[in-house]
Amino acid sequence: MSSSRILARYFEKIPCSDNLRCLLCSHRCVIAPGKKGFCRSRLNEGGVLYTLNYALASAVNVDPIEKKPLYHFLPSTDIVSIGTNFCNFSCKFCQNYEISQFKTTTVQLSPEKILELIKNEKNCRSLAFTYNEPVIWYEFVRDASEFIKNNGYKTVLVTNGDISPEAFADLAPYIDAMNIDLKAFDKKFYAEICSGSLDAVCATIESAFKRGIIVEVTNLLIPGLNDSDGMLNALINFVASVSSDIPLHFSRYHPAYLMNNPATSQALLDKAHSMAVKKLKFVYLGNISDEEKSSTYCPACKKKIIKRNNYACEPSGINYKGECLFCGEKIYGNFYNCNN
Repeated sequence: MSSSRILARYFEKIPCSDNLRCLLCSHRCVIAPGKKGFCRSRLNEGGVLYTLNYALASAVNVDPIEKKPLYHFLPSTDIVSIGTNFCNFSCKFCQNYEISQFKTTTVQLSPEKILELIKNEKNCRSLAFTYNEPVIWYEFVRDASEFIKNNGYKTVLVTNGDISPEAFADLAPYIDAMNIDLKAFDKKFYAEICSGSLDAVCATIESAFKRGIIVEVTNLLIPGLNDSDGMLNALINFVASVSSDIPLHFSRYHPAYLMNNPATSQALLDKAHSMAVKKLKFVYLGNISDEEKSSTYCPACKKKIIKRNNYACEPSGINYKGECLFCGEKIYGNFYNCNN
């Protein structure tokens, strides 16, 4: 058996049948013998569910952590970033569709090799599972994150958030930060545009925050699709209901994959930003050059404490305890690399 094909976690046998039910995400795929689930990474072989992607990486890079985007977690550091193929969503606007919707060339990547990559980068403190959806790489993500954590480094998920509560409960102790896409606060949008579950995503956001994982939320703002005042207000209100501390990123959309809506305008991004700052302490604009709206300001004294220009970051107004150097206000996040 290939080293990439190992026993999957979180499935059950369906009584009086050779079919299996995957329990990893909200799809709960019923998989017949010889068939794969929706994400194409799980196979029913002989009445046992196997993964097909263990340790297979389609992309391995070192990125600024701000690119994830994470603005409240180890700012100005680098992060080893890895992904595989496929996804448990099929978003028609996917910005990484080349690897999320299609099979590409992969390489074998062990947890030991990942650790070596981190150690070889002077400014690197952490590992991100990103580019495609980490949930469908669950078994490797679970093993690698535990190994990296046990060796003194941090771990990050950049995710759509659609994972079952039981699977997330097992993974969460080994995850330090998450950027979770909240694509729209609308169940019909999730069902028809993404083939996903809004309820599952919201549950993950709530669970991650309660567990003490640093959570940031991203909304890709698509003109004519998820940009109505009603949708924006619903999304902002949900994030605020979990915590007004959670950073919210409105990201600029560019036409991609199956969708040709025009790119997000500065005016639309500014509108969303102005709506969100009334209820949330930290609101950012992404995929666009806007220093004013990508920098961090203390919610108490309003001074700029982290300056950002694209991915360049200067955390000069905050210390390693996450305290504003102007007024002492405690800022949500993990800033232990800040030396002030």
